Amino acid sequence: MTGTAAPRMRGGPMPSSAPSDRLTNVELTWVEKQIEYWIRFGEHAQETILDRRRRVLSFQPDTVFGFVRWASNDFGTIISRIDIVRAVEPGEAYQTLPFVRPGGDILLKIESWPKVERVLQLVDAIEAMTLDPADAAPDYWRHVHNRLTAGNEPRGYTRAQHQAWLKRRRIAP
Repeated sequence: MTGTAAPRMRGGPMPSSAPSDRLTNVELTWVEKQIEYWIRFGEHAQETILDRRRRVLSFQPDTVFGFVRWASNDFGTIISRIDIVRAVEPGEAYQTLPFVRPGGDILLKIESWPKVERVLQLVDAIEAMTLDPADAAPDYWRHVHNRLTAGNEPRGYTRAQHQAWLKRRRIAP
């Protein structure tokens, strides 16, 4: 993970109106150059500090967040992964994911640093359009997952695609 800046956190805690049993909890760990788990984007509702290296961020249902995991040992990188996840409502079906409780709707799951880096570049490109990646169409993240998994280049996210998503979301039940 050489040549990358420290992780950026967008926004702060949102006022929580949801009881804690409705929240999706993500455990983050930061041991410099050994274990680095962080949230790349997404607005959390609560933060609980466990100790100086670990904390838990909690997300309200339907919140989308990017969860990056990187770890190394004496021989180099052992895991490099990004997951883009939608926090689910209680009772809604979900997939399990390490360090995410109870789990979520996994929109994208990518492993290996070159592919993770490509997803981070796509996140940066969305932010460059002054859009929050958490507000991007979930279908876009599924598209990126499918293209990178197949070894193809994903298409970039466009304002027209975003406007279509916002209109579709407005009329959805």
